[in-house]
Amino acid sequence: MPFARAELVSAITPIEHLPNLSARLGIDLHIKRDDLAGTTMGGNKSRQLEYYLGAAQQKNAQTVLITGAVQSNFVRTAAASAAKLGMRTIVQLEDRVPDVDALYGSNGNVLLARLLGAEVMRYAAGEDEAGADAALRERAEIERKAGRVPYVIPLALGNPPLGALGYMRAAEEVVSQDADFDVVVIGSGSGLTHAGMLAGLRSIGQPARVIGSCVRRDATQQTQRINTVLEALSELLGSKVPVTDADVVIWDGAFSPGYGQLGPSAAQAMAMMAQSEGIVLDPVYTAKVFAAIPALVDNGEIPEGSRVLFVHTGGLASLFAYQSSLENAFPHP
Repeated sequence: MPFARAELVSAITPIEHLPNLSARLGIDLHIKRDDLAGTTMGGNKSRQLEYYLGAAQQKNAQTVLITGAVQSNFVRTAAASAAKLGMRTIVQLEDRVPDVDALYGSNGNVLLARLLGAEVMRYAAGEDEAGADAALRERAEIERKAGRVPYVIPLALGNPPLGALGYMRAAEEVVSQDADFDVVVIGSGSGLTHAGMLAGLRSIGQPARVIGSCVRRDATQQTQRINTVLEALSELLGSKVPVTDADVVIWDGAFSPGYGQLGPSAAQAMAMMAQSEGIVLDPVYTAKVFAAIPALVDNGEIPEGSRVLFVHTGGLASLFAYQSSLENAFPHP
């Protein structure tokens, strides 16, 4: 693809068979270990950042600005990746999650961002992507007036979806691993990971059903967002991605009680994965994504015997900010 790429994911992340869960669920279940992608606790955002930071390097940027929730893996990974590439980072934290404790605002990704040298600013409105981007651009103008070259990684729709290119590349990687799946289950938040994987598989002729599990919006809203991202991706690539309306499959059964909040379905999914395979999921993204698999097996949408890939996108740094929620979900005996 003719886009600048900063190499942050230097090795193919493994696909592992999950024998215990396969036997329990009656499917052939595998996991793509993108929690191992990139630097500083890894995750899917490393793949997205390869293209944003590649563009930043092309512009000789000295400062990278990015916005996200208080416990955003994206901003933490951006701070780590920018440091590796010799750039400073300004991270803007949005208050998206209600009724949080002090630990949520100081531990996990927040602590790591500070350790990584990022300047931290706040944005009080948690559901105003355009406003959050505008605030970043105002801060970027201050950088520019100080004689530095800034690069803004935007959040809202209407911007080129460079991050989706990372998961088009990941789709090629999955196929290169001789992995032929009936179903791929992946997180659906900003939409770049989900849309990129779907577009990537279809572009190389792979028909696997891609199911996006909602982590920030309900299924109706998220379907609209994925379609918008796919349209923008077609524009970015200069040709229509070969994705139909029927290809956009969204599940929101574990989304409740909302973004960044741990509900019963996600807690059960965390316990199932940890106690069956010894792999830890995070409460914001991957627990809600994996929860789709047993639920869809139970209702027959994933048929018995299907070969299924669960994409583990990381996010484990946020565990340390969710101690109270996790203790409530898994009380001491």
